[in-house]
Amino acid sequence: MRMKKFTHIFLLFITFGLSHGLYAQTNRETLEKKRLELRNEIRKINELRSSNKQKEKSVLTQVEDLNQQIKQTENLINVTDQQANLLTQEINENSQKISALRKELQQLKDDYAGMIQKSYKSKSQQSRIMFLLSSENFLQAYKRLQYMKQYTNYRKEQGEQIRSRTEDLQRLNKNLANQKQEKEKLIAENRNTRQQLEENRKAQQALMATINEKEGQFAAQIKERQQEINRIDQQIEEMVRASIAKANEESGSTSRDVFELTPAAKALAADFANNKGKLPWPVRSGVVTMSFGQHRHPIVQTAIINNNGVNIDTDPGGKARAVFNGTVSEVQLLKGANKAVMVRHGDYITIYDNLDEVYVKRGDVVSTEQEIGEVATNRTTGKTTLHFLIFKNTQKMNPADWIYQM
Repeated sequence: MRMKKFTHIFLLFITFGLSHGLYAQTNRETLEKKRLELRNEIRKINELRSSNKQKEKSVLTQVEDLNQQIKQTENLINVTDQQANLLTQEINENSQKISALRKELQQLKDDYAGMIQKSYKSKSQQSRIMFLLSSENFLQAYKRLQYMKQYTNYRKEQGEQIRSRTEDLQRLNKNLANQKQEKEKLIAENRNTRQQLEENRKAQQALMATINEKEGQFAAQIKERQQEINRIDQQIEEMVRASIAKANEESGSTSRDVFELTPAAKALAADFANNKGKLPWPVRSGVVTMSFGQHRHPIVQTAIINNNGVNIDTDPGGKARAVFNGTVSEVQLLKGANKAVMVRHGDYITIYDNLDEVYVKRGDVVSTEQEIGEVATNRTTGKTTLHFLIFKNTQKMNPADWIYQM
């Protein structure tokens, strides 16, 4: 009875441990996925910085790139710390399981040894045949026979439990060793990451000293850049309104601000909306270097910047891709921003701006992830930047809400 109670308690402990372990494993897998994504993004930023280093003219842009790398490196350290902490919890839990399993295994072995001893003594005192023949009646003999079978089966069961628990113990010990090794690897990686972060911060401070000396000059540069962004965004807004008016005129409507939708266009718009947060990136590989909306400049705090979309730095020769099925409604050359392609998805619009080459024309039907043009590379900075925007009619939308993990 004592052994059964102990086994029951242990099984409850193991069951809870398994459910908790599955939850911890899921968390660990999520963190590992995030860690790999951050490492890849930092690698991409570093590659872009290295390829542009000889061409880069603006100290301000260098600091902006460095700031982004520092931010992502800090995120990576944070995620890696979380992984190490989670592994520490799992190691402690595994250690407790191993301790409990060893106790149970020892108890099983002791009980099994006691049974063998008792069985041996019983055989020396009286054989099984004599035990059966000494029965007072047939029913008693039958019960004794059943008892002997149950006793034999119980011994086999105890032997199987010992084998099973021994295998469990070996497995837990192996897992524990792997977890400790994985934790040490994460700690070592974090040590190197922190060293890189420190080097980046020193470089940042050196560049910031230059900027602080001439803050007014850099604030003027930012203002000039913002004016250029505003001019481009204004051209895009005019293109959107003109496209709506043109589409409605073709369908016999006089509305200028909202698309008149056919049943098919309504279905496409609903499908687009249902994929909010799940749309693919408009480039195969890239890093967001300017987010949506109005915010203070990360370096010159007195300067305010605004963006109707997002800017994504990609590899030289990088291709812009449609984020959803739709129809090309406009292809225009924008002053100061190369070519722009507008793709309509019902009453939603996606715009791919700053293209050097365009592979589509007005009226073409495009599919998700179809290449629609090559992103232009700035000859001065060496940066290949896509300006990507999403509208619903004339309403600006934040692409980060729509693109998967932007």
